[in-house]
Amino acid sequence: MVKDICILRGRTIDEQEKLIIKTLIRNPRSSDNQISKATKVPVRTVYRKRKKLEEEGIIHYYLNVNLDKTGIGKINARHLYIIKFKLGLPYTQFIREIKEENNVRTVFTDHVYQSFLAEVDGRVALVMILEGERDDDIVENFNKIIVPSLKKNHGPDSIEDVQTIRLSDPIRYFHNYIPMLNIKNGRIKDDWRDELIFVT
Repeated sequence: MVKDICILRGRTIDEQEKLIIKTLIRNPRSSDNQISKATKVPVRTVYRKRKKLEEEGIIHYYLNVNLDKTGIGKINARHLYIIKFKLGLPYTQFIREIKEENNVRTVFTDHVYQSFLAEVDGRVALVMILEGERDDDIVENFNKIIVPSLKKNHGPDSIEDVQTIRLSDPIRYFHNYIPMLNIKNGRIKDDWRDELIFVT
C-alpha cells in the first residue's frame, strides 16, 4: 500500500505529520499527549515531528484577539487599502526599508490588522487592512500616520495610486477557520469533520 504524501515547499508531509497538523489546526493548544491520543501516533513521535515542523517553519501559531462587534466591540470598521508605488522602486529596496522602519514595530501595530507586499501593473504595492472604531478614524489614521511614514521611507513622490474597499464581516482565515460556521470557544468545533480540515 502506497502512503499518501503531500509536497510542501519541496518537502514531503507524511501521514503522521498530516494527522498531527490536523489536530493542531483543530486546537493549537493540544499537548503532545492529547495529539497522541487523538491520532494514535506515539507521543515521542508526536514530540519529534511537531518540533521538526516548527523548526522548519512549516507550522506557526497565532493568536487573534476578536476586537470587532462579535468580540470586545472596539473595532467597528475595516478598510482594505491597495497602495501602488511608482515604477522603478525595487522590491528588495522596499523590503529593506520595511525592516528598517520603526513604525512597523510600533505605530502601525495599533492600526494595521494585516499587510502584504504585492505587485500591481508591474509595480510594488502594499496591501493593508486597517481597522478602527469608525470609518473616519481609519481615513484619518491612514492620511496622518501611514502615508507620511511611507513617503518618509520610500520618497515624497513614491505613492502613485491608492484604492480602498470597506470590508464587512470576515468569512475565512488560514483556509480552515470560518468563525460564523466552525468556531466555538476559540477553536474549531469538535463536530467539525476531519476531512473538512485542509492541510495540503
